[in-house]
Amino acid sequence: MGNQLKTTLLLAVMTALIMIVGNLLGGRQGMMIALVLAAGMNFFSYWFSDKIVLKMYQAREATHQQAPKLLEMVQTLSRQAGLPMPKVYIIPKETPNAFATGRNPEHAVVAVTQGLLTLMDRQETMGVLAHELAHVKNRDILIGTIAATMAGAIMLLASMARWSAIFGGGHRNDNNGGGMGVIGMIAMSIVAPMAAMIIQMAVSRSREYLADATGAGIAGSPEGLARALEKLGTYSRRIPMDANPSTAHMFIVNPLSGKSLQSLFSTHPPVEERISRLRGVPPGSVGPAPPPPPKGGDHRQAAGKAFWDRLKGE
Repeated sequence: MGNQLKTTLLLAVMTALIMIVGNLLGGRQGMMIALVLAAGMNFFSYWFSDKIVLKMYQAREATHQQAPKLLEMVQTLSRQAGLPMPKVYIIPKETPNAFATGRNPEHAVVAVTQGLLTLMDRQETMGVLAHELAHVKNRDILIGTIAATMAGAIMLLASMARWSAIFGGGHRNDNNGGGMGVIGMIAMSIVAPMAAMIIQMAVSRSREYLADATGAGIAGSPEGLARALEKLGTYSRRIPMDANPSTAHMFIVNPLSGKSLQSLFSTHPPVEERISRLRGVPPGSVGPAPPPPPKGGDHRQAAGKAFWDRLKGE
């Protein structure tokens, strides 16, 4: 409930930003134009983003012949979550990661990398899949689209305000003794988009915490997801993923390796904090990092490599 309230408050702040920047332009007309344009762009993204992102990462739909255990796990968890069985895709990438997409539970897709299937045991895989199904159950794709729409509107409004100031809109306000003037308008046009981006990322982080908690309930235990996050945090740094920054927020852990201003501009909460919340212990008490994967003798690794080789050969 705390994360739901936080999301609502953040979206309310985003709405206030839209109103503030809209007033800089002297009325509601510019604000409405920006909202319509942003909504149009995000409407397209909402309906077609699943197909775009799956093609972007060369994901292939899993079949019962190729991945019967994976599909059985998804089916079991979907039943426990009270959701329709989603489509399941496998991404031919070594980096362990996963994401969910689709405009609603009836059109959901869960995608996992081959690296995740190679690295995780059954309980850990179930934890990751439950987390992704939690995103579907909590309608996080819809909420993310709303946040993106509002952020896009603020950026368009800020751009309009900046050009208005450059071409004399601010002088008019100065002469009339009202408004913010050229400097104030330009400053707001720079600050507002940054604030919108930070708020949008904060919304994403709050939804990750909620998906962790919901996913632990779906799986029946938080331990599988906690152990999976330990491995994901370690191996995502060791094996960076060639991911598009615009899709980074979709994955269970951030696939990008950049660390500058990570806590402020990251789409994901710190992995250590997520693990500590799942286990109910203070941050820093999550235990040692997982050992590196064995170089031989692990039947799961051998099976995963064979399946990946088949995918690449098709």
